Parts: sequence; C-alpha cells; structure tokens
Amino acid sequence: MKYKAYLLISLFFIISISISSAYLFIPNKFQSLDNRIRDFYFLIRGPQKTDSNIVIIDIDEKSIKALGQWPWERNKIAKILQNLTFKNAGIIGLDIVFAEQDKTSPVLFAKQYNLKNLHLPNYDKILAKTIATTPTILGYQFDFQYMNDNKPPYIPAIFIEKNRQQQEFLPIAKGVLSNLAILQNAAYSSGYINNIPDEAGMIRSVPLIIKYENQLFSSLALEMYRIAINAKKVIVKYSQAGVETVRLHKENIPVDRFAKLYINFRGPFKSYKYLSAIDIFENKFDQKEVEGKFILIGTSAYGLMDLRATPMDNVIAGVEVHANIIDNLLHHDMLHRPAYEEILNITIIVFITFLIVLIYSQFRFLYFISLSLLTLYGLFSFIYYMLFTQYTILNSIFPILSIIFSLIGTLAIKYFFEYRQKEIIKNSFSKKVSKQVMEDLLKHPNSNALSAQELEVTIYFSDIRNFTTISERLHSPKKITKFLNYYMTNMVKIIEKNAGTIDKFIGDAVMAYWNAPLNVQNHADKALLTALEQINLRDKLNKSIKKEFGFDVDYGIGINTGIVVVGEIGSQGRSDYTIIGDSVNLASRLEGLCKAYKVRLVISEFTKNQLTLEYVIQLLDIVKVKGKSEPIKIYEVIKQGGISKEQKQELNKYINAHELYMKGDFQNAFKLFQILQKKYPKYLYQLYMERCLHLQEIKPKTFDGVFAFTTK
Repeated sequence: MKYKAYLLISLFFIISISISSAYLFIPNKFQSLDNRIRDFYFLIRGPQKTDSNIVIIDIDEKSIKALGQWPWERNKIAKILQNLTFKNAGIIGLDIVFAEQDKTSPVLFAKQYNLKNLHLPNYDKILAKTIATTPTILGYQFDFQYMNDNKPPYIPAIFIEKNRQQQEFLPIAKGVLSNLAILQNAAYSSGYINNIPDEAGMIRSVPLIIKYENQLFSSLALEMYRIAINAKKVIVKYSQAGVETVRLHKENIPVDRFAKLYINFRGPFKSYKYLSAIDIFENKFDQKEVEGKFILIGTSAYGLMDLRATPMDNVIAGVEVHANIIDNLLHHDMLHRPAYEEILNITIIVFITFLIVLIYSQFRFLYFISLSLLTLYGLFSFIYYMLFTQYTILNSIFPILSIIFSLIGTLAIKYFFEYRQKEIIKNSFSKKVSKQVMEDLLKHPNSNALSAQELEVTIYFSDIRNFTTISERLHSPKKITKFLNYYMTNMVKIIEKNAGTIDKFIGDAVMAYWNAPLNVQNHADKALLTALEQINLRDKLNKSIKKEFGFDVDYGIGINTGIVVVGEIGSQGRSDYTIIGDSVNLASRLEGLCKAYKVRLVISEFTKNQLTLEYVIQLLDIVKVKGKSEPIKIYEVIKQGGISKEQKQELNKYINAHELYMKGDFQNAFKLFQILQKKYPKYLYQLYMERCLHLQEIKPKTFDGVFAFTTK
C-alpha cells in the first residue's frame, strides 16, 4: 500500500505541474475553448435587466423603406438629431461614419452643372450645424491593416499615461477613417466605433483605448460615458504586465493588459429599447423615451452588414455592443481578469488535483466517481459565482483538464492496485471461504482483512478415525485420493455454508475458523452448528462410502474460541493467510481428546461461554492438555435445541456424580457413575468408574479433579 501512496503522490505532482505549466505557457491553444465554456455560462444565466436610460435609434428595414436606401441625405440625419434634441435627449452617439461628401446635396448638383447664385442647400453644412448645436458625439473607425495620412479627430479629453512601459500593450492603429472635416470640426467630441472580434469571430471584449500616431483615443461608448460624468481626464495606468486600469475621476475601470473591457452582456438581440429612425424623423415618439438618456444611432438592417456575434446571440446589431458597454460602465459590473489571475487559477488546479488524487482516491469506486463529479459541479458553480457576482473571469478549461486527468490517472492506479488486491484475495481465499465471503472481500479490497492482526476467532479441527487402517484397506493411492476428495467436499460444503474459512487440509484432517477474514456474528454458534451438521450427515455419508469403498467412516471434531494472530504469514516469496497462537493448538488438542472420551465433538469452556443458542451440553472433564499449564473444562455437545426430560434426568445425575468426584468422594461417586452406566450406557461413565476405583486404591493426598494428558 505504501507503493500505491507513492504513486498517488507522484501523480499529484505530475498533473499539477503539467496542467499549471500548460496554463502558463500555452494558454492561446485553449483560449477559444475556454471562451466557449464562458459563453455557456451566459446562456445558463440568461437575459438580465438592461438600463432604461440607454436607447437605440435603429436604421431598420422599415426606415429604409420609408426614407430610401442608405446612405440617406444628411439633412434627414440632421432632422433626426434635431428631433431628439428638441425632446431633450441626454447625449447622442453615432455608430456611423460620414467619410465622404453627401452626393445628393443640391449644391453639388449646381456645382456639377456650373449653376451659380441659386442658394441651394448644402446637406453637409446642415448636418454640421446640427451636430454643433446638439449633444452629438461622432463615430469614426481605425484601420489596423493599411496606413493612410488621414488625421485623427480632436478629442477634448486629457489622456495621461502613468508608469508607461517600454513594451507597448495598447492596440496600435495604422490608419483612420474619419468623418468629413466640416462635420468633425463641428463636433464637440468623437469616439471610435471599432468592435474587434476574437479569433472565433465573436465579440467578447472591446478595447477602450487605441493608440494612433503616438496619441491615445477612446471608444465611442467610453467617450459618451466620460462626457456624461464630466470627467476631464482619462488616466491609463500601466504595470509590468501591461495596462492595469483606465481611470475616470476616481473611478477605476478594470481592463486587461491590452486595455480591453470584457463585456457583461445583458441579453440577446434587442435587449435594449429600440426606436425606429423613421418614427424619430417623423416626430412620432414620446419625449419620455429619450429625455436625458444615452441615445445610440445605428442599424440592424441586414443589408448594411453591421451585425455581430456575442455570447448571448449569434446575430445582434453592432450598435447594441456599444449599448452593453455603456450599461457596464454605468453600473460598474463589467467583467475583468484580476491581477492575481494566474495565481488563483493555478491554486484551483492544484487544489482540485489534491482533492481527487490524494483525498477522493481513499474512497470506494462509486464514492470516488460521485465526489469527482461533485467537484466538477462545484468548479462550475464557483466559476459561475465569480463571473456574475464578483465579475471576475477565471479559467475553466485547465481546471476541467485537471479533473479529467486526475480522474483517469487515479482510476488507473486504483484499478491496478484493486485488481492486484483482488488477485491476492483470490489466491489466498479462493479455496478457503464461501463464494459469498469471497464476493464481500472483493467488494472491500481496501479493508484491513489481509493485514496481520489479533482477532477472536472460533477454531475447528476435524479428523477421520482410524485413517491408517482405511489407507491400508484402500491400498491404491487413486482410491485414497478419491475417498478423501469425496469426504472433504462434503465437510467443506457445510463449513462454507456457515461462513467458515478453510485454513488447510492436513492429510485426513481439516482446519477451519470463523470470524476472519471477515466478521462473523455469533461465530461460536456458527462453528458448533457446522460440527453438529457434519455429525448428523455421518449416516447418510456412510451409505455412499460403504457402497463405493466398502467401509464406514467416523470422525472427531474439536472446537475452541480464543485470540489468535491472523494474516499473511510465511516467507517473502511464499506465504499464506492463516492463524497462529495457543488457541489454535488447544483446538487441535480438543480434536484429539475425542478419542480419549470416545465422542465425536469436544468444545472448550471458552467456546461454550460464547454460545447464544440452546444446546444439550455435557461436561466431560477438567483437563490439562499437553503444552498447557492451565486446566480447562471440556464439553461434549450432544445436540442443538431443547433438552428432553430423560436427558435432563441423566445430566442432573451426572452432575451430582461429578461433584462427588471433584470433592474426592470416590466411593459414592463410583456408585452414581455405576447407576448411570447401567441405565444410560456410555463410555464416559465407564471411564469415571475406572478412575474412581484407581483413586480409591492410591488414595491421593491432594486432589483437584484435573486430569493431565501427556500425549497429543
């Protein structure tokens, strides 16, 4: 078992170090799978309540049908902005870029045909004037593939970088797609609208800050939030690992090292209040729907291709991503990866491996599997709790891998050792115990049944009478073997039926015991009932033996109960599960005393004291067997069950006679034994008659009634 413990400890270290190293050095290989597991948590959680102060003005199919195909004339956009402003919209963000002139503007037509002094409207100027007089924040896009000479928009915020590192962590753009200068110059501020999907094409996080031409710029959502809370500065704080936080006023916004905010998505498509652009254009909306609120203008029309995939929905409008970010910023419940992420995840990996490999492995198979599955459920619950209560992102895939590999490794070790243990049990007990006992041992291979220990057992010895004569009569070794096999098979069947363990066959003798390797209730009764059943089988057995071999067979049985040492005993290369001790020797001597008293069954006083059933029992003698200094009482068990009236009379007379014998009144004792012998002829009474006569002749000075045997 020590070897098994060493293997389990080694397995713990191997899995802990391997999974932790994989987590630290090759996380990108598994990031996509980890993200998918996290998406599953969002689906389990389901939709959440959204902030009613965030409203989306949707350039939807209905609006396009009414106002014409996109892009619309800029005066229509201006009218939408004006109508929103007239009804006191709080702040308006455009998820739209106006990079080119409005080609539908009448002034451009006049210029094209060289028409002068017509005072035709310029839609770009109209929109610019509207932007300048409304709380509108423009959107623009950065280009990460191609460089250009476009100038970025002016941002009124002051960006401060603290503890800036030599290594760059912020996303760096190569170019920018800005709004027309006339529009950009009219705007109070702008924010980029890039929603950058991950390698799986899913929007899970967005960069709050992007660097371009060595300047910092904020996203549309962050810029709208900054203006709403009147924060003048945006402080980007670095650590050696990258960006640590983005701060507005005293509010720290948790981001990852690349200044990406992990979005706590509220729900699927259209979780927020949507108003159709045509209704705003036609002024068919209630002021309460927009008053003092964050207004985002974007599109959900399929033809305009501004559709995104998120953990909550495969298709939502890109503008709704900005809505989720603003919602997170307002409630400060965005997700984040903690600074101690690596330490926490490795601690979880090591703890789980420790539980499964070193703790759960001590339990039985079903408990082991159940506890491991419970740990998996606990892991999911803990990560779910951290994600949506503490808003902390923890790694899922590597702790799950630690559970899987710990399960596989531990099961392999358990299987190897339990298989080995079962083989040991089979080898040790396959011919010793009943099938039921064997099955019980195999169900509990980790019990201490095989360990050397002191136990109280009931020991049984049986021996065939006059076996030397029988062997000479049979003469042929084949016949002797056939006879012994037949006899032993019948004896063993009864022993096994009564939950006994066969220890060994010693020529024609059988040694067995009860209460090892497994506990046996009332083991003294079990052993005694076995012996009585074997004695009762004698007549039936002899019919077959006499028919087959031509003679009758008789046997004696000795039973003793006591403390023995039980376990695997032998040499290093060859051992056997057996019992040793004085109690074993005494049981063997009792079997030999069957000859001296010409009875078939002798038990010790220690066995008699443990009996719980009713028997007819007669005291035989108080003796000292060879090798023992202390005298013991020995008994013959006549039958199991109640005593008859005649048997009771006989036993009472015998008790009286034996009491006189023990007192040294040999003359009167002789008379009573003589009466017993005449009425109930029995060798025991004849034996005591001879003893009384002998003792009357020698007249011993002291007499304790103990008869000492000098032979086995």
